Amino acid sequence: MSAQILTTVTATVDAAREPELTDGFRELTGRPMPDGIVRTELLRGQDGRWQIQTLWRDRAALEGVRDSSEPPAALELFRRVGADHSHAVFLVEQAHQPGAGG
Repeated sequence: MSAQILTTVTATVDAAREPELTDGFRELTGRPMPDGIVRTELLRGQDGRWQIQTLWRDRAALEGVRDSSEPPAALELFRRVGADHSHAVFLVEQAHQPGAGG
């Protein structure tokens, strides 16, 4: 089985636009998710820092979405709220889920 991939998109969001961000994320997650997404989360940090992290089944699933004509949803959401973003892709080398057998 191929390794899972974790993508992160990070941005600083103006406090006045935070409700628009959280509503936008809720709207995104209320729609059918692209095939291959295991989970996605909106994280709030300090000083207006936000991050959307998405766990993908494998690189092929991520590439399938990237090859579509639609812009990546997380990037588009941060653009809509006027936030410059950075993004990264990580290969999941090891994972642990407490209580998941073993």
